[in-house]
Parts: sequence; structure tokens; C-alpha cells
Amino acid sequence: MTATPTPPRRARVSMADVAAHAGVSAQTVSRVANGTGTVVEETKQRVLASMSDLGYRPNSAARALKLGSFRTIGVLSRTLSTIGDVRTIDEIARHAAAAGYATTLIPVHETRQADVDRVFSRLQELAVDALILNLEAPQLAHAAAMLPPGVPVVYMDPDAPGAEVIIDTDQVGGARQATEHLLGLGHETVWHIAGPTSSRPAARRLDGWRETLRAAGRRVPEALHGDWSVSSGYEQGRILAARDEVTAVFCANDQMALGLYRALYEAGRAVPRDVSVVGFDNTEDARGYAPPLTSVHHEFSDVGRLCIQSALALARGEPVDPLAVVTTTLVVRDSTTSAT
Repeated sequence: MTATPTPPRRARVSMADVAAHAGVSAQTVSRVANGTGTVVEETKQRVLASMSDLGYRPNSAARALKLGSFRTIGVLSRTLSTIGDVRTIDEIARHAAAAGYATTLIPVHETRQADVDRVFSRLQELAVDALILNLEAPQLAHAAAMLPPGVPVVYMDPDAPGAEVIIDTDQVGGARQATEHLLGLGHETVWHIAGPTSSRPAARRLDGWRETLRAAGRRVPEALHGDWSVSSGYEQGRILAARDEVTAVFCANDQMALGLYRALYEAGRAVPRDVSVVGFDNTEDARGYAPPLTSVHHEFSDVGRLCIQSALALARGEPVDPLAVVTTTLVVRDSTTSAT
């Protein structure tokens, strides 16, 4: 059997090739490729067309050495499985691309410290201009010592040790709104299906719920913990559905609220006739629940946008606000009603 010959590799197109094709100087091609200097729009479009025709690819390593920038932002995320994280990271990548930056994503799923350390050690090899960290408490505890020196960092956690810039959501305020809404409907107290114990957003939502009940002089039931998933909301919901005194539940996210819906339905208890339910995140699916879910709204897109804006500003040496907080609002739908 005759082997198919390997086609010869195409020679790399140089900046001089593009200049000759477009009828301009190499300096003009450099300005267009690097986004520096001023180039007449008609000339710029002619250079870009020549780049496309010839298949020109700028040498990113050489450009980084020349400009002192890799045009890349690194993102470390604890998970890619929740709706909030996916939407936030998508927004980061979208705004980075619009600014001419690539995004390098590193998931940090590991729980063993040795595995986490191995992930962080890879950062020393990354060519990035700034980092955005979306991590859990145990991972953050080791981040400061293992981050590349001189690389600016944006944290999505208000308790991150030594953080220069923090982007956060008003978790406590959102939980307060949810709990006050249910108390205002006449419910004696509010039960809570919280997120994972390792999650700082979950902890702050838990704090907001607990503080609101205490301020109102109400009994604070023991919180039940899920893992953000529908199935965990269902498992914890079965416990609550079996207790007749439960008339109002605040869930730390909409997915767990959906699991609670199922548990209540199987127990013959209707939402909101028997139990009022409030979620958190106001996902697009919340309005499609039966009945539509009352939920705390916050813009994941705002979090992502603020993260990348801050990271780019730090990379350019521009001033940045040390703390930006995305506000929350309660969207009232049909899953809550007055206590009977």
C-alpha cells in the first residue's frame, strides 16, 4: 500500500509579504497588526484584506516582547457547571475579545490540595497580562503564594486575602430581600436551602437570611445544604416537604428551588398555596417554572463585564476601583403568597 505523501508545509507569511501585497510600508502593516499608531481607514482595510488573502498570522510572541503585552487574560474558575459561572465567564470572554484580548480558561475542579497546587503551578508558565479568579475558599487560601509575581489579579470574592481589586454581588442584600418578602406575607419564619458550605456566595446568602430573621425576632431554623443542583434541592426539599410547619422557603439558587418544587409536588403540597418559595439568580428558566418563580435578580453579565474591565485596566496600568458591587432586586412572581 502506497503511503500518501505529506503535503509540503506552507512558508510563513511575513509582514514584508503583506506590505508588498497591500502596497504599503512594513511599518504601516505593523501598526495595523498591533493596533498602534494612526492608519487611514482605507489603508487599514487594504492591509487587513491582504492579511486575509495571504493567510498572515502575527507572531504573538514577538509582538508581546515589543509591546510588553500578551493580549491574553487568564481566568481560573472553580466550576463550569453552574449557570451563573457559565454566563459570567462567557461575558468575560466576549468583552475580552471585543478589546482584542484572548482568554485562557483554567478550571480548578480538584479538591485535594496537591492537585490544586499543581494547577496553580501551571500559572507560572502562562503568558497572561492579568488574572481573574473565581474560586472557593480552600483554593483562595493558597492562591496568593502561588500566583505569578507582577501579574495583576481581579478577585470575585470580598474575603480574598490581599486582594487588590474585588468584583462582588450583593449576596447578603439579595438574601435579605427574599427573606423580608416572605416575612411580609405573614409567614412565621423562613426555611433555607443553602449552597455548599465551601462556597462564599452561599455563606453570604446564608448570613443575609439568618440576620434578617434575627432582626425580625423570628425563629431561625437549621439551614439545609445542597450543591446548587436540582437533585440536591430535591433531596433537601423532601425533608422540608414532610414538615407541616414549613410554609416558606428561600433557596440559594433557582436550580435547587426547582428540586424543591418536585419534592413538594410529590408530597401533595402546592406552591404557593401550601408553601411559598423564593429562589436566587433569576435565571431565564425561572419564569417558566410552574408556577413562575419569585427570585432575586442580579446581572451575571455585569459581573463579567466589570471583571474584564478591571483586569484590562490593571494590565494597562490604569487606576481601578478596589471594590465594585453588583446590586440585586427581587422579582416577584407567582410562587409566593400570603400565609393562611
